[in-house]
Amino acid sequence: MNSIEIKIDDSNKYERLDKLLAAENADWSRSQVQIWIKEGHVKVNDGESRSNYKVQPGDTVTLLIPDPEPLDVLPEDMNLDVYYEDADVLVVNKPKGMVVHPAPGHLSGTLVNGLMAHCKDLSGINGVMRPGIVHRIDKDTSGLLMVAKNDMAHESLVNQLVEKSVTRRYQAIVHGIIQHDKGTVDAPIGRDKQDRQSMTVTNEHSKDAVTHFHVLDRFAGFTLIECQLETGRTHQIRVHMKYIGFPIVGDPKYGPKKTPNIGGQALHAGVLGFKHPRTGEYLEFNAPLPAEFQQVIEDLKKSH
Repeated sequence: MNSIEIKIDDSNKYERLDKLLAAENADWSRSQVQIWIKEGHVKVNDGESRSNYKVQPGDTVTLLIPDPEPLDVLPEDMNLDVYYEDADVLVVNKPKGMVVHPAPGHLSGTLVNGLMAHCKDLSGINGVMRPGIVHRIDKDTSGLLMVAKNDMAHESLVNQLVEKSVTRRYQAIVHGIIQHDKGTVDAPIGRDKQDRQSMTVTNEHSKDAVTHFHVLDRFAGFTLIECQLETGRTHQIRVHMKYIGFPIVGDPKYGPKKTPNIGGQALHAGVLGFKHPRTGEYLEFNAPLPAEFQQVIEDLKKSH
């Protein structure tokens, strides 16, 4: 059972207890936090409290995170697009529409289900729900992911992510014409107070986020760009491009109401590079744009 401790000061005083805790981790819903509070896993100054308690300056909030209940995640035979595999790591090209790992209520059809059928061994650091998973991309984002087949590899790849030495480049089509050829968005990302299922640029309960981009092509009202991640926050590219006024085409969460319906955002993780955990050799992989993404580009060129 893990625990976190939060000291209340002027930056977070008078906030509801459940809201405060839900903002600490993008994977925690407010309803889940309320259950933890009700079950007594949350203490304020060593005493139990209520979800609607408004924290005071000087309070100490302690959350004892209960261990997840083991769930029966079953292997499923899938035609995975594997780019590289050895005894330590695997690189796979995830198709658009596939969820990376199971969650309660969604235990099948995920990349993890396919990996469990494909591999005998996957790292166990992230538990039974996320075996081998080092990083994620959104359901409707296609592209390359690195997978750890043992704990040594997992720790090495995570450390490379923390050290910002992993190469991650994405292609995206955005609304609007970006006039400058390249730029950097350096803006912290946290939970959106108005919508707990969304992220936003904010200075409250946020984490540093940096996205570099450059223009590949321009069309009538749209721009094709390549983004390079320096950090890897939830929905980072989608949030940052919306923040600077160029939301990603087809994005149902962060895009405008009038956006081409292409079944999700036009975002593809095309380039992935890292040092091999055992040999130290730098490996880099390039996955071409999916056919439907390429078709959108062709249609824009014709209209232009």
